[in-house]
Amino acid sequence: MHDFHTHFIPEEVIDWIKDQRSIINASWEKKIQDKEEFLSINNKWAFELKQEFTNKSLYLKEQQKLGVDHSVVSPIPQLFLYDFPSEITRELVSVYNKSLAKWSQNHSQQLSALSTVSLNHPETAAQDLRDAMNMGLKGAIIGPGLNGKLLSDTFFTPFWEEANKQKAIIFIHPLLCEDQRLNQRMMTNLIGVPWETTITATDFLLSGLLDTYNDVKILLAHGGGFLPYQIGRLNKGYEMWSLVAKNLQKEPIEYLKDFWYDSVLWNSTSLEYLAKTVGEDRIVPGSDFPFDLCEWPPAMQLANGAKSLLQSI
Repeated sequence: MHDFHTHFIPEEVIDWIKDQRSIINASWEKKIQDKEEFLSINNKWAFELKQEFTNKSLYLKEQQKLGVDHSVVSPIPQLFLYDFPSEITRELVSVYNKSLAKWSQNHSQQLSALSTVSLNHPETAAQDLRDAMNMGLKGAIIGPGLNGKLLSDTFFTPFWEEANKQKAIIFIHPLLCEDQRLNQRMMTNLIGVPWETTITATDFLLSGLLDTYNDVKILLAHGGGFLPYQIGRLNKGYEMWSLVAKNLQKEPIEYLKDFWYDSVLWNSTSLEYLAKTVGEDRIVPGSDFPFDLCEWPPAMQLANGAKSLLQSI
């Protein structure tokens, strides 16, 4: 059984953050009694530094406890560092990718890993991806865009060209939505996170880039956000408006089958609908471990997608 959506922070990365704490405005705070310290970078998206994030043996033990025999480890989105100069971003990218490559190589039966890249400088990001895959990583985890630019923007072309050349897995993971209306009752996380995925995935679909970069394996977090469940509206727009249809070679619903999806939905009916719409072979079991909102254990009934996706690299 696989768990395709997990996160980890190696010791070398923690050491780098401590060394660069003044440059990246890193802070640690004991917010809640009986919990670990919370880490924040640049006063954004503080998260609890659970032992499972940083203790390799505990991470492996917790995965194995529930029968997960192979986990795909991704860097944590809070450490993408896109809002810093690319020179700083790339320093952490290098440390992070080398440490994950070494760990996954030492436990190759139990682990695969994805890289992080300097998405704030796409030419550098392309080199980051190439270097990472040469080290044995399977692709990269990236955010849903940058500074108002969606991932279809030509700004990102050098990265997508390299990802297509490498036939890489690109895991699009949302960052917190900045819509101020959501800053209450945890809505930023509850609906803002899947909304970010919805926006970037819909844009990428309608841009026609799924045809242009058809060797990239794009994985969408959290079941694809809201996109698969409003695909009828996109199909209707495709019928009615040339502005929607002009870049496409087939109906939007057919493009849904060109993405991959994790199973982090916490609802069996939603997961069954997704499988019926895109095919079980396009869904990978995932947990989002060890975040608070992790689906633990992952939905293991749809395990074939993870195997086929990993074997395709």
